[in-house]
Amino acid sequence: MALTKKPVTGMKDIQPAEMQIREYVMNQIRETYKSFGFSQIETPCVEHIANLTSKQGGDNEKLIFKILKRGEKLNLDAVNEENDLVDSGLRYDLTLPLSRYYANNAANLPKPFKALQMGSVWRADRPQKGRFRQFVQCDIDILGDATSLAEIELILATTTALGRICPDNAFTVRINDRGILKGMALHCGFPEESMDQVFIILDKMDKIGFEGVERELLESGYAETSVSQYMELLRGVGKDADGVRRLGGQLADVLPAQVSENLAHIMDTVNEVAEADFGLEFDPTLVRGMSYYTGTIFEISMEGFGGSVAGGGRYDKMIGKFTGMETPACGFSIGFERIVTILLDNGFTVPGEGEKVAYLFEKNVDSSTLAGVIREAMEARKNGVQVLVAQMNKNKKFQKEQLEKEGYTQFREFFREGLKG
Repeated sequence: MALTKKPVTGMKDIQPAEMQIREYVMNQIRETYKSFGFSQIETPCVEHIANLTSKQGGDNEKLIFKILKRGEKLNLDAVNEENDLVDSGLRYDLTLPLSRYYANNAANLPKPFKALQMGSVWRADRPQKGRFRQFVQCDIDILGDATSLAEIELILATTTALGRICPDNAFTVRINDRGILKGMALHCGFPEESMDQVFIILDKMDKIGFEGVERELLESGYAETSVSQYMELLRGVGKDADGVRRLGGQLADVLPAQVSENLAHIMDTVNEVAEADFGLEFDPTLVRGMSYYTGTIFEISMEGFGGSVAGGGRYDKMIGKFTGMETPACGFSIGFERIVTILLDNGFTVPGEGEKVAYLFEKNVDSSTLAGVIREAMEARKNGVQVLVAQMNKNKKFQKEQLEKEGYTQFREFFREGLKG
């Protein structure tokens, strides 16, 4: 029986042309983040199953690729439930591994610690365009800083990176705070124990609109006066920093003043110093599904692509799950695969690539001729030229067409009787 040549569903082989773009994007992100003082680290792709299922990853915990116990630990005779078979799993994001990493290494790290991570994660999700079961995440996080400087730095670094990678695509940063989310719902009379359900419905705003959210809230049994007041409040909120401050005044009965003032301060500062050209707006309907977010949350939407291309927020309680002591933490993740998809759809080519030349030699050239070809290629490489040395195929025209797809623009041909082209 022949082996299966196609990759596993939801995963893909990457061709050289796409790989060039991926490496370019990754390098742009890495160099931008390093310029902001972030230090690159790496965590294992395999995590303890107890960490992965600690009720901090939201729906992602339903999508874990679990790993069977090995050797003597895998005792099939003593199996009563799935957990008897499993002791680890593939990470579904980079945030939980980072929290474990920091808890384990904090004594040897600067405070605050600005971490940069780039690596694959795995989710047993339903594949679709721009969404895979194995995909790369590019994260920056600031650990140990409770001030708004963390959010400001994260937004500036991420928008700077996106501005360099996609200068022709307009994008908007949407920002909110979990405290404001809760305060708006409490102010309108929703019971505190219903917050999660209210936010799940609110999170559908971009799909079903105001009318759809209002209908679902009423169908869920919430008081008509609460729903009506809530929708009126959502519709009337200003999207700039002054709008956030006015909202804070309206919610003074349920929301500490520093929550809205802190968010407005972040927006004012980012608008004043940002170099990239982007929109920044307060979005009272922004929820973000991860249960570990505790304060500021943000997403970036980009022209030409549905959904967000980056997202993150503050998660001040996660590290404390490992250490017993709460540690301020805030992070931003670029949707690497989505950015690459945008660039591929736009026919993007990597700018400033060095010269690429193919040296093609005829079959059965003598060793002296071949040595001369290789020697010439070695000299060209010293001058920064990327040189491919390969034997000439029978169908030379097709061979050149394939090489042109990989960016080769010049060809030199070597024959048994000497150079002909």
